[in-house]
Amino acid sequence: MKSLFIKMIAILGMIIALNGNSFAISPKFKVLILAERGGYHEGFVTAALDWLDKLAAEKGFEFTVVNNTDLINQDYLSKYKVFMQMNYPPYMWTDQAKAAFIKYIEEGQGGWVGFHHASLLGEFDGYPMWNWFSGFMGGIRYKNYIAATTSAKVNVEENQHPVMKGVPSSFVIPDEEWYTFDKNPRPNVHVLASVDESTYTLVTEIKMGDHPVIWVNEKVKARNVYFLMGHHAHLLNSVEFKTMVTNAIIWTAGQ
Repeated sequence: MKSLFIKMIAILGMIIALNGNSFAISPKFKVLILAERGGYHEGFVTAALDWLDKLAAEKGFEFTVVNNTDLINQDYLSKYKVFMQMNYPPYMWTDQAKAAFIKYIEEGQGGWVGFHHASLLGEFDGYPMWNWFSGFMGGIRYKNYIAATTSAKVNVEENQHPVMKGVPSSFVIPDEEWYTFDKNPRPNVHVLASVDESTYTLVTEIKMGDHPVIWVNEKVKARNVYFLMGHHAHLLNSVEFKTMVTNAIIWTAGQ
């Protein structure tokens, strides 16, 4: 009898145990992260992935990281509730990946969270402008950036939006490479927050006046949010930034 009991315990342990002391619980949802590696944003990407590893364990989701779009097609995307574009620009995509992504967004098959370099729209490295993506981002084209980086105050404009839950009305973002665009996306998107350019700690003429930095496009079915921030690893010291990104993941996943 004792031997049978021990065998039953062993079998039960094999069923529920995974990696020693953790339990094999199915994730609530899966996130695909298209990450830009190397170059000027490597520090942010590395720090963000390390933080997301902890957040995923805490919130019960799992993520997969890819560094190009070679695998992306409709079947591949169907496995994921959230597509996170972590500084990967809107070029160097395969035609198959573009078509799958457009369908994913326009039909609301999942949600999207984009950072910083995801708005590098124009003709770069021999690639043409992706006009659909420009429209998705509010009809903008990249114009300039503050290469030396500067800290600044961000003002929340839509505090009732789920992405802004638990976020104060204003907060400081450190050492950011604030992008400017050829036009203001505001008429075509729902702005959640803007940067107060008068608070730049660096003296610069690179400004937009009205400068949205977090927005959603409500003209597509997919829940989506773009964060202009995402240049420096220091960003992961910002409680407000991490709160917004956590909210964004949960919201775009439909949780």
